[in-house]
Amino acid sequence: MELGETGTCAAARAGRARIVLLASDASENAGKRAAASLTGRRALLVPLPYTKAELSEFLGKSGCSMAACTDFGLSAAFLQALAEQYGDEYGKTAAEMTRRAEKAERRRAAGPKCKPGREHHE
Repeated sequence: MELGETGTCAAARAGRARIVLLASDASENAGKRAAASLTGRRALLVPLPYTKAELSEFLGKSGCSMAACTDFGLSAAFLQALAEQYGDEYGKTAAEMTRRAEKAERRRAAGPKCKPGREHHE
């Protein structure tokens, strides 16, 4: 989990963010920066029903308007909880993240693509 604008945007640009959470009262500029950091990335931008004060209290960081979750499973669980509490607004996003989390788990369970004794080439 990355908290605050600097950590969140860095995680998104590095491709580590799975979801970027944005407080409901985040500034327009913060929203633009969050969206820009996701350009060309597969992470999902999730506007929250929580204010900066509520998000800050939940995460233990003052003045927090955004956060990035870097774990597929945690991202899916969080979005599922939002979908259960707030209904259809988060349902499609939760389903997509669950699909991605399951795919990541299948890849992890399958192990490396390279055969033993061979170098991995990208």
